[in-house]
Amino acid sequence: MTNLKILKSAAIAAAFAFVAFAAMAQSAPDYAAIVAASDRSDADREIDKRRDPVKLLAFTGVRSGMTVLDMGAGGGYSTELMARAAGPSGTVYGQNAADVSARAKERFEARLAKPVAKTIVALTRPFDDPLPAEVRGIDLVTFFFYYHDTTYMPVDRAQMNRKLYEVLKPGGMLVIADHSAQPGDGVSVGKTLHRIEESVLRREVEAAGFKLVAEGDFLRHSEDTRDFSVNRPTGPVDEFVLRFQK
Repeated sequence: MTNLKILKSAAIAAAFAFVAFAAMAQSAPDYAAIVAASDRSDADREIDKRRDPVKLLAFTGVRSGMTVLDMGAGGGYSTELMARAAGPSGTVYGQNAADVSARAKERFEARLAKPVAKTIVALTRPFDDPLPAEVRGIDLVTFFFYYHDTTYMPVDRAQMNRKLYEVLKPGGMLVIADHSAQPGDGVSVGKTLHRIEESVLRREVEAAGFKLVAEGDFLRHSEDTRDFSVNRPTGPVDEFVLRFQK
């Protein structure tokens, strides 16, 4: 390919990304109103205190009518928020592996009984094959505070990231948030400290073809020593938020 063709292709891709992001911004819902909704549970409001959901929702760019895949949905906290933002014309797939904890499963099933969850589709599937073959054209994939768990589970992460790339529409987004490990820890503390080294996660995701397009600093805590388990915190936990594009 000539230099002229390369430059032309890059310009077209950049223009497509700009138009797609501009469209998201123009039709973005009122995230603060979504989080303040009176029918949200007290348990979810407790989680809000450490998740900063208004900023997290805004960072994802989720909007009405989107099709979203929420990886590692757990009890469905973020799945419900995505469903509220995507609205009645959207669809949100909440993925959990078959061995998800009984507590998380119970909470997710209870959440599905809520009127706001009508657009949520529960999926019990492996992380490295998260969607049925017939489901494609996803607008947004979210992966909140669970990627580190796949480092000690029987998951082919390279395949997982390739699958996420494949199911997204051209220009679609993958947003990952997780707990920061110390430089050099890599994936070695996923099970013990429930953390992952940011640079390692980024390399794994980019190897599937994704491009990093934005970094969020709203959950950062530079004072975090990163040497304790986030399940038994002794202080603030530093967390990174990354947005990748197909």
